[in-house]
Amino acid sequence: MSSYWKRNQLRLAPWLFLAPGAIMFLVYVIIPIFQSLSISFYDWDGLGEAVYIGTDNYVELMDDEAFYTSLKNNLIWLVLYMLAVPAGLMIAIFLNQTVRGIRIYKSLFFFPFVISQVVVGLMFSWFYAPNFGLLYKLIELVTGNGIAILADEDYVTYGIIAAGLWPQIAYVMILYITGLNNIAPDQVEAARLDGAKGWKMLWHVILPQLRPATFIAVVVTVIGALRSFDLVSIMTDGGPYGSSRVLSFYMYEQALSEYGFRMGYGAAIAVVLFAIMMVFISGFIWKMWRDETER
Repeated sequence: MSSYWKRNQLRLAPWLFLAPGAIMFLVYVIIPIFQSLSISFYDWDGLGEAVYIGTDNYVELMDDEAFYTSLKNNLIWLVLYMLAVPAGLMIAIFLNQTVRGIRIYKSLFFFPFVISQVVVGLMFSWFYAPNFGLLYKLIELVTGNGIAILADEDYVTYGIIAAGLWPQIAYVMILYITGLNNIAPDQVEAARLDGAKGWKMLWHVILPQLRPATFIAVVVTVIGALRSFDLVSIMTDGGPYGSSRVLSFYMYEQALSEYGFRMGYGAAIAVVLFAIMMVFISGFIWKMWRDETER
């Protein structure tokens, strides 16, 4: 055994370091994915005997209005959440300067990322609150009538998304600041000598070097949009009348809340959400791989 280790040490050492993380990932991510897929074919309350019903849960989803409302809201989340990527990039470029007091600005923009989503949800709930909320008062001052954002079916989803964008933009900003610090200065200087500046410098020199940061920013933003649960739970609990539900919250309602205990049906919703997430993430990974291989 000792001689075998000495001969293969360089080849085996990386696997030994990766083993704990790989085992954790297998136990807490990969196996539960297949368990959820299996449970979705059963009628089960989580405690009693599970009854195999085949694809009945998925068939029921096709006629479930609440499911379509949740799916529509998730798509709205996905589209509007992508605004975090260009917004985070612009703020990162602004903060990537060596001017007096820039550390204070960085701290202010970094602040939303370090506070809990629960705190963010409570802050924006007060911000939107009827009669005393700052936004309500501003709208009332301008139009004469305030709008209760979280009580209006037409605005509630957009109000929650705005709350979610605040910390998400800060997260993307941090990714881009890290990427900007790793940009090759010689390429920037060479571009300046060639007369590149402004948008040309950004498009042809800066952004190509930020591809890894952009890839991570897009992936985490897509995942954040699709798994949005905490803000919905804190700010509206899915209301009014279920109009702010998203798939992750609807899954929780069906599987774990006092109105549900339908583990099989909740697992079916989880499988659909996982499939949507994998479509987007696989597309980004494939594009990234294609771009790298074409170099």
